[in-house]
Amino acid sequence: MFWSKEQECMSREDMTALQLYRLRKTLERVYHQVPFYKQRLDAVGLTPEKVSSLKDLQEIPFTTKEDIRQHYPYGLFAEPMKKIVRVHASSGTTGKPTVVGYTKNDLNTWADLVARVIMMGGGTEEDVAQVAFGYGLFTGAFGLHYGLEKIGTTVVPVSSGNTEKQLMLMKDFGTTILISTPSYALYMAEVAQETGIGKDDLKLRVGLFGAEGSTEEMRSELESRWGILATENYGLSEIMGPGVSGECMHKKGMHFAEDHFIPEIIDPDTGNVLNWGEKGELVITTITKEGFPLLRYRTKDITWLSDETCDCGRTLARMAKVQGRSDDMLIIKGVNVFPSQIESVLMGIEHIGPHYQIIVDKKGFVDTLEVQVELVNGSILEKFSELEKLEATIRHKLYTVLGLEAKVKLVEPKSLERFVGKAKRVIDLRKV
Repeated sequence: MFWSKEQECMSREDMTALQLYRLRKTLERVYHQVPFYKQRLDAVGLTPEKVSSLKDLQEIPFTTKEDIRQHYPYGLFAEPMKKIVRVHASSGTTGKPTVVGYTKNDLNTWADLVARVIMMGGGTEEDVAQVAFGYGLFTGAFGLHYGLEKIGTTVVPVSSGNTEKQLMLMKDFGTTILISTPSYALYMAEVAQETGIGKDDLKLRVGLFGAEGSTEEMRSELESRWGILATENYGLSEIMGPGVSGECMHKKGMHFAEDHFIPEIIDPDTGNVLNWGEKGELVITTITKEGFPLLRYRTKDITWLSDETCDCGRTLARMAKVQGRSDDMLIIKGVNVFPSQIESVLMGIEHIGPHYQIIVDKKGFVDTLEVQVELVNGSILEKFSELEKLEATIRHKLYTVLGLEAKVKLVEPKSLERFVGKAKRVIDLRKV
């Protein structure tokens, strides 16, 4: 299913021409209306009229989250406040939030792009969609909400939390689409089981998950527990919110909205642009945003891009699942470790649940790694030999993947914290 087939199936030649045209328009906008970008472009001698190909994009300096914070709250807006009709902000826990503004046209574009993601993930106007993201300055709930309404889907704006009520409404309202973080969807499935609500009691058929990374193993767990088709979508508040990319039902990567955003993959250490298929940090340039355009924004998300046409017929570049963040990567005893690597190991092991905690510490000058994992059945805690065998299995599998030793601690069922928003899996005591 397509929301905008002409744009989603555009030839590479036509897409490149459209991107160049829109890039030059964006450069004109920011050059004349955002002092920060005028200074940046003047410093490298790249005025808008000098841009003749997409390769010239690489001459533009990167924009970072710190740049946005230094111009808090409205210093990077390209339109006066009388044209800004909505403000959102990041959910960051340290320092000032990153504030973004939208014009009326920006909101229409946003709704269109989210509508694409919903339809490519299997949503239709016949569905009832339950939005279990938190409403507020966070872009996730409002982004999905207006995209769903654009299609004609019935929206249940229940927000996050109050899980038993969520399940009651899901059952009573005949919810067919669940929208949440994957970690919260897992918790909801756990509560459903405890309260006697089974898959057959619900009409749920599709899960549109985002706001945090997840592994294929996590997807399998979600599909099994809920009996649904689970797809992933990607966005970030600085760029727009959800709708930047999303999976179709073939689940072979997230289709990137290249007619509105130019993606690049760079080496996070050198800043050099990498080729199709090479893994690195995602950098995004907005080319249709009016209120808050960004040039070469460093997302810190690690992924790779493919330009091969998908089985669904879409020609948009496909983005692999985010495999970690360059700033969230843990360096333990000199080894680079991403939490997603640990999750992929844990999800495939019998007798343990999907909830875990990673604790990094130091003993003297030596880093230590402990992985706490919940058991499905607490009775195994009384069987020392089985417990020891399970711990050894997990340690071995983690060592095979990570290349370093980890202490494994098996804990009682439901003893680890649950999250209704983004899961916080890592506690790094070295920074305390």
